[in-house]
Amino acid sequence: MRLLLFISVLTLYACNSKEMQQVPYTKVERGTFYVDIYEVGEIEAVNSTNISSPNISWRYGNLKITQIVKDGTEVNKGDTLIVFDPSEVNKGIVEAEGSLEISRAELEKLTAQHQSDLEELNADYEISKLSHQISKIKFESAEYESDISKKEIQLNLEKADIALGRAKEQIDYRIKIQKEEVKQKNLSIEQNLARLNEAHETLSKLFLISPSPGIAIISLNWSSGNKFQIGDQCWSGFPLIQLPDLTSLKATAKINEVDIAKISKGLNVEIKPDAFSDSIFTGNVNAVANLAVNKSKESRAKVFPVEILINETNKNLLPGLTVSCRLIIDQIDDVLFVPIEAINAEADKYFVYKKSGSGYNKVEVEVGASNSDYTIITKGLTENDEVALSLPFEEEETNDKAIEKA
Repeated sequence: MRLLLFISVLTLYACNSKEMQQVPYTKVERGTFYVDIYEVGEIEAVNSTNISSPNISWRYGNLKITQIVKDGTEVNKGDTLIVFDPSEVNKGIVEAEGSLEISRAELEKLTAQHQSDLEELNADYEISKLSHQISKIKFESAEYESDISKKEIQLNLEKADIALGRAKEQIDYRIKIQKEEVKQKNLSIEQNLARLNEAHETLSKLFLISPSPGIAIISLNWSSGNKFQIGDQCWSGFPLIQLPDLTSLKATAKINEVDIAKISKGLNVEIKPDAFSDSIFTGNVNAVANLAVNKSKESRAKVFPVEILINETNKNLLPGLTVSCRLIIDQIDDVLFVPIEAINAEADKYFVYKKSGSGYNKVEVEVGASNSDYTIITKGLTENDEVALSLPFEEEETNDKAIEKA
């Protein structure tokens, strides 16, 4: 009696359980079928201005960031993006100004000394000139002198000639020396002036200004693995900030090597930003890479980068955003299709479970193309037929076995 009561209760529980666990089903649809591929992509600007660290002389040390715009900030033309530490450059300016002042003072002193030296040499020249004239007069007046006196007067004249010539040569030589000394001093002044101008020019380079409006995207610092920030040092010519042109955007997706043969230039693409899933944008494949790359550092799977030009612009479309790209390979009009979950394969045949009254019948079907969600039915079903999305008899068999076991 107790066994009969237990079996009745278990049977009632199994029936109630079956009613609670209804088999999900759907209707066969007719319409346009899209053969498509879904891939993750990232938004980029077609055109972008790179803001790089300035090229400065080694004498000013490393470039250290003391001020930087926040990542993602909207900037206008003329806004300051980055400021580098100017202490070494200011030190260089002070040193160059000091050296320039010393060089100019030395030139002034040298010029005065040259003038004094030339005045002294010119005075010696005038004395030699007078001595020469006196000797010449004596020689011309020595007609009635003895031969010995004449000879002495002649020698004094020759001596005066030599002295006058040497005085003139000394003046010419001193002028040449002075010109070279002035030239060297002026060269030193020019070098110090050039260093001063270089320092002032370098100081202006330490303030990076936005050449155009846009969104400031901070680059990655390879040394730290993070984006550049205050206190970081960098070397000359390194790209620090990108200013993308938001009027022309593209998405770059990486397509599996198995599917790349299906992708061609001009294919229509639907683009949905992950952060704004209710927004859908359109685009077209613009370029397909000829060479495959590794999907990631850890993976050996090969993928091909595909560039997709986006037709629209929107405040929600920003460089760096992750998007879902639906690449439409083909469009087949007026066909029947069902969700992939409704198709069951056995050997080389395909079946669905078609709803009939309160149960389901196993029906063989012929299938066509598939996408990530649906499969075309070419034979075996009609529009609005209802098919199960899971095996309807598994639950019945499970409940029957539970009853038999009890």
